[in-house]
Amino acid sequence: MDTDDLTVIRNVIHRAKKSEAETGHLVTLLTKELPHLHRAIRLPENNAVDALLKLVLNYIDSVPNCLEAVARITDEAGIGAYTDVFLGIARDYFIQPPAQLEDRSRLTMLMSEAYLAHRLMEEINDRFIGRCGMPLAPIDMTLSNLIIHQLIGEPFANELDMAVQLSLELCIDREDVFESSRFKDYVAQRKQAGSANVLDDWPCLAEEMAISLQLSGYAEDADNDLPPSKNGALH
Repeated sequence: MDTDDLTVIRNVIHRAKKSEAETGHLVTLLTKELPHLHRAIRLPENNAVDALLKLVLNYIDSVPNCLEAVARITDEAGIGAYTDVFLGIARDYFIQPPAQLEDRSRLTMLMSEAYLAHRLMEEINDRFIGRCGMPLAPIDMTLSNLIIHQLIGEPFANELDMAVQLSLELCIDREDVFESSRFKDYVAQRKQAGSANVLDDWPCLAEEMAISLQLSGYAEDADNDLPPSKNGALH
C-alpha cells in the first residue's frame, strides 16, 4: 500500500470529520436510523446516538491504518500478490468514490467506503484462517460490519457485498501463494510465537476492539436470534 495513497485517505477522513462537526449530517442520520436497528444490537439508553457515532467514527478512522497493517503483514507472509487486489479496490473506492454516493454527506459516504474496505479485509482474514487455521487480524469485525451494513441500508449495502464477492473471483488464480515455502515458514513462526503480542501489529484495532466488545455485551441479553449471515445482513 503506497504511503501517498494512505495520506490521501487520511486527509479525506479528516476533512469529512471537520465538515460533520459543522453540519451534523451523520448525527441526524444515526438519530433517524436508531429505532430501526436490529433488536440484537443493544446500545446504552442514555447516549445511544453518541455510542453509535463513536463506533462509526472509529470504524472509518481505522481504515487507513488497517490497510497499512494488512499490506505490511501479508508482504511479510509472502502473500502480498494475493491481497494487493483487495487493498487496491479499497483504496480506489476511498479516493474515487462512485457517483451514486454524491448525494450523501461526505462522512456518510465514508461510512460506505469504510464498509467495503472492512469487508474486503474480513475476506482476507477468512482466507488466512482457511489456509493456516489462525486469523491474520486479532479480532472479529463481524458485529461492527453488521451494524454499518444496517446504517448504510439496502439495496446499496448488498451491492457493496456483491463487489466484495466479485473481488474474490479476481483472486482465485492467485491462491497458489498460500502454498509457497515463504508463507508456510511465516505461519510456523506465528504459531511458535503464539498470540500474546499479536495486537501489537494492529494498533488500528485497539479502539475498535473495545467498541465491538461493548456492543457485543449489549447483544448478549437479546433473544436467541439467528446469527448474522456472512454477507452482512441480520436475519
